[in-house]
Amino acid sequence: MELRHIRYFLAVAEELNFTRAAEKLCMAQPPLSRQIRDLEEELGVDLFVRKPHALQLTEAGVLYRQYALQIMNLVNRSSEEIHEISGDLYGTLYLASVEGSAPHLLAGWIAGFRRLHPQVQYNLWNGNSDDVVNRVMKELCEMAVIMEPHNAEGVESMPVFQEPWVAIIPEGHPLAEKKGYPIEAEELFPYDLIIPSRASRLDEINSWFADTGKLPTIRCRMAHMLTAYELTRQGVGISIYPAAGGSLVYPDVCVREIRKPAVTASYVLIWNKSHQLSHVAQQFISYIRADIGIDIKYMGNDK
Repeated sequence: MELRHIRYFLAVAEELNFTRAAEKLCMAQPPLSRQIRDLEEELGVDLFVRKPHALQLTEAGVLYRQYALQIMNLVNRSSEEIHEISGDLYGTLYLASVEGSAPHLLAGWIAGFRRLHPQVQYNLWNGNSDDVVNRVMKELCEMAVIMEPHNAEGVESMPVFQEPWVAIIPEGHPLAEKKGYPIEAEELFPYDLIIPSRASRLDEINSWFADTGKLPTIRCRMAHMLTAYELTRQGVGISIYPAAGGSLVYPDVCVREIRKPAVTASYVLIWNKSHQLSHVAQQFISYIRADIGIDIKYMGNDK
């Protein structure tokens, strides 16, 4: 058994698809399948249940994945520490994020950290909050940026950013006449709304209208902001998203910050409590702490 077999196995275990794993590894699919078969023959067990259009880890595969992650973690850590004898920081940071401002935050931190430690490499992944937290807990990445609220047990979290909520309004709509001015939540009440799909977001938005004694009309719930933008542009409804959603849109819409109630969306950096972070990951967290300072940054304006 060689380290490449373990790397191949982990790629397939992550993607649960030979074709996608092969693309990730920059190799052809047939050789990858043969390497996994060779590994299974050497171990004397099947690591995957092979279905027509999907793979599933067997009980042995789940156990082997735990050991494989520990092995690769040890290999990476030993390599980092050997290299650091020379005074340089080496290693690969495995990071994940949700949409919104999270990719922008990570890109800024990576750019600054890269100037200090040019030998460090990065592996980034993007998805919804549940998927991102799942990757952190399964140790597929060391750190991630998600939005609150979250109820993930077993994670450490550090506030890193806040931004206002905005209403994305179709051009020509009555509420688009005051472009550039803040809007009150009650002004949105008579209209169909498009909101994020997370259950916690529905509860949060409903709370904005608590004083009215009524609930707003939620026409659509969408995970992806660009899809919500297209629905808004076509006049389906007004989209309610954190400010980064407004910064991504194109013409034909009006973006107004929601100021009453004063509502903000918060981002946090998370990592697994039970996982021993690599030295490079610890240094990255220290860099972020220094970058954000004592106060959490807020992206907004003073209109």
